[in-house]
Amino acid sequence: MTRKLVVSGLGFALALTVSACGSNLGGGSGGDGAEFPGGDPITIYVGADPGGSTDLIARALAEPVSDDLGVAVTVENKPGANGALAAKELAGKKADGHTIMVFNGSLAFITPLAVPEDEAVDIAGYEIVTGVSQDDYVLVSGPSSGLKTVEDLKGKPIKYGTTGVGTGSELSQALLFAQAGIQATAVPFDGGNPTLTAVLGGQVDVGAIQLGEAVEQIEAGKLTPIVTFAEKRPSYLPDTPTAVEAGYDTPVQQSRAVFAPKGTPKEVLDTLRGSFEKAFGTDAYKKFNEDNQLTPNEIDGDALRAQWTDNLDKYQKLVGQYKITLGEQQ
Repeated sequence: MTRKLVVSGLGFALALTVSACGSNLGGGSGGDGAEFPGGDPITIYVGADPGGSTDLIARALAEPVSDDLGVAVTVENKPGANGALAAKELAGKKADGHTIMVFNGSLAFITPLAVPEDEAVDIAGYEIVTGVSQDDYVLVSGPSSGLKTVEDLKGKPIKYGTTGVGTGSELSQALLFAQAGIQATAVPFDGGNPTLTAVLGGQVDVGAIQLGEAVEQIEAGKLTPIVTFAEKRPSYLPDTPTAVEAGYDTPVQQSRAVFAPKGTPKEVLDTLRGSFEKAFGTDAYKKFNEDNQLTPNEIDGDALRAQWTDNLDKYQKLVGQYKITLGEQQ
């Protein structure tokens, strides 16, 4: 097993398709949102394959939301382009609250720095139901590599694995290596699991992976944590320094939120937000966050939009300051 992320207290097989028991699944929602959900099912898009961090977060939330609203809630995986394909499909869906998405923050505030403007996803084109959580990246190496500190990486060409072009994994490492004067080449993979596998197999020297995905292998001694990209040391890795402690400006986290198509009625957004707030408060979901080192970021849509917009501005300045071109060899 190569990841710690699990749906705590929830049956994974059950969570693959969550249905409300004994609910009236017929009927329909009123056009103004007053009767939402009106007995109709809700689909949650995930722009990644099953089993990844965002997918498991969506499934951990689907069951309590289904229970609260009394309708079937299913998770539908639509991988591709770091979630951009799912996001663009969401934008074209009917704005009635029955199709929503767990949206990765990196798609909003990092990917636009790596792709042409016409390919970037603009969050102004969506309604935001709620913020969900944040998690930290950790830079890891294989124990046999002998790489234990940032200083160990200096003076030699380094290949580093990323979870994809335009991700926090790529940006965090690119910022670190540029500031440390390390000659490094990015090797993109499609997600955290293949990146972790590449580090374990020696295909790359190091890789930045979300803490929840890497911690089991760290505990087993199969990965060596070098630094985290958190602002302060995560409680789960108290002996691992942050890149900030080592003197590098690398304020990169992953963040997730629930999005809906533009024009979704306020009444529908309020109903969805209230249901997700109840889900956040369940013991099972709190344990899920704790087990997977996820920091709650359960803020409202306006606050989330401001937060992500600030992140985009901050990262644009850092990329310009250190002359980083994401998606190319560093």
